[in-house]
Amino acid sequence: MAKPKDIIAIVKLQLPAGKATPAPPVGPALGQVGVNIPEFCRQFNEKTADQPGMIFPVVIYVAKNKSFTFEIKTPPASVLIKKEAGLAKGSDTPNKVKVGKINNEQLKSIAQLKMQDMNCNTLESAMSMIAGTARSMGVVVED
Repeated sequence: MAKPKDIIAIVKLQLPAGKATPAPPVGPALGQVGVNIPEFCRQFNEKTADQPGMIFPVVIYVAKNKSFTFEIKTPPASVLIKKEAGLAKGSDTPNKVKVGKINNEQLKSIAQLKMQDMNCNTLESAMSMIAGTARSMGVVVED
C-alpha cells in the first residue's frame, strides 16, 4: 500500500468476483482519479477468479503518480447468508414472510469469515450481528 502522504484518493466499490470490466461502475470511478483501468480490472479478476458468484467490496488507494494498490474485503454478510441458505434474494417482507433457514454452524462459519472486517471483539458478538442481518432478510436461524 502507498504511504498515506502519497495517497490522493480512496475509491470504494463492490464488484463481482472475476468480472470487473472498464464499464460502469469501475470506469467512471477510476477514470476520474487517473488510474489505469484495464490494469486494475486484470489484477482484481486474477485475485477473485476462484470465487465465482461472490460480490467483493474493494478499497482502491490512488497515489500522486497515479499508481494504485487495492484491498479486497470479505463479501457482505447478506451475500454469504444467501449463499448458505441457497437463496436468490431476501424476503420482501422479512417480518411476515420467511424465505430460508440457516443453522448455527453456518452462522458461525459466516461470522468467522467476516470477523476481520467487523467491529466486534468476540465470535459471539459477530454471530449476533450476522443473525440480525439474516433476520432482516427473512432468513430463520435454527439452533
